[in-house]
Amino acid sequence: MTPLAREITARITRNGPMPVQEFMRLCLEHPEHGYYRTQPAIGAAGDFVTAPEISQVFGELIGLWAAGIWAAIGRPSPVMLVEFGPGRGTLMADALRAIAKVAPEFRRALGVHLVDINTALRPQQEAALQHAAPRWHNTITTLPDGPLIVIANEFFDALPVRQIVRTESGWRERCVAVDNGRLVFAAGPAVEWQDDASVGSVIETSPDSEVRMRALAQRIVRHRGAALVIDYGPFEAGAGDTLQAVRRQQKVDPLAEPGLADLTAHVDFARLAATARSEGAASHGPVTQGTLLRRLGVAVRAATLVKSAGAKGPAIEAAIARLIEPQQMGTLFKALAIVDSRQPPPPGFDPL
Repeated sequence: MTPLAREITARITRNGPMPVQEFMRLCLEHPEHGYYRTQPAIGAAGDFVTAPEISQVFGELIGLWAAGIWAAIGRPSPVMLVEFGPGRGTLMADALRAIAKVAPEFRRALGVHLVDINTALRPQQEAALQHAAPRWHNTITTLPDGPLIVIANEFFDALPVRQIVRTESGWRERCVAVDNGRLVFAAGPAVEWQDDASVGSVIETSPDSEVRMRALAQRIVRHRGAALVIDYGPFEAGAGDTLQAVRRQQKVDPLAEPGLADLTAHVDFARLAATARSEGAASHGPVTQGTLLRRLGVAVRAATLVKSAGAKGPAIEAAIARLIEPQQMGTLFKALAIVDSRQPPPPGFDPL
C-alpha cells in the first residue's frame, strides 16, 4: 500500500466514502504524495509520452500559431506566452525556436510563463528553457495583467472529475470506499440529476475545469489574447466512465497505487467552450488534432525535415503519422481555441 493509499484509507475510515473528485485531486495534487508533486513522468522512460515528445514539429507549429495570434491582437509588447502543464519544457522550447526564426519581433516582446505544480519536473524545464527566463506559477491567478497567449496541451484531462452513477434507487455520487482493506468504487449519497440514462450509467463533470476556463476566458476578454486547448475526448460528451490510470505507459487500476499512477479523464470540449462563451469570449472548434496540424502546415515542415534527415527520415515520417493519422492520435485528440470576441478565427480554425 502506498503512503497516499494509507492516508486515503484512514480518511475514509474516519469520514466515510470519498467522492471520486476528491480522490482524484488527492492522487494528483496531494502536497507530499501527489503524482504531479513527485513524479517526473513524461517521456519514453516515464509513464506517458505527449505530442511534443513525439516530434519537434508539434511545438514548432504551435509556436507559429501563437505568432499568428500575436499579429491578430495588434502585436502588443510585452505579451505573455503561457503554458499550462509544460511537462519537460519541450513544447515551449520548440515553439520559441520557431518563433525566433519566423517572428523575431514577437520573440523579443514575449515573456515565458509556466503554470505548473509539478516541482519534480522543474529542473528539466529550467534546462530546456534556460535562455528564456521563464516564470513559474502554481495557478493562473498569479499571472500578471496584460495580453496573453496560452497553450494547454494535455492539461484539462488531468483535472479532477466528479462522477455520478445511476442506480436502481436513482442517481448517486460515485465514491471510493474501503472493503476488507482495499479501495473500491461504491455508490454514495443521492444526487439530484435530470437524465433518463439506464441503470449503471456514469455521468462525469469537471467543476475544476470550468473554474480554470472561466478565469482564463475572463483574462482573455479583459486583456486580449487567446488560448489553445489540445486534449483527448469526444466532440460531444455523453454518459460513460472515462477515468483511467497509466503507469509505465500501461493502463492500471485507478485505485491500486494512489500517487504513483497518472489519473486522467476525457475532456468535455463542448462544456469548456460554453463556459468560455458565458464570460464573453468566443470559441472555435473543436477540430481534430490532425486537422489542426495539417492546416498549420505539418506536411511542409515534415518534408523539410525528412529531406535533410538522411537515414532518420522514416522515423520522422512515423512520428508525424502518429500525430495526425486517424488510427493514432489524429482524431482522438481535439483542439479548441478561445479568443477575444473581437478577433477573427485563429490560425487552423478558419472556415474552409
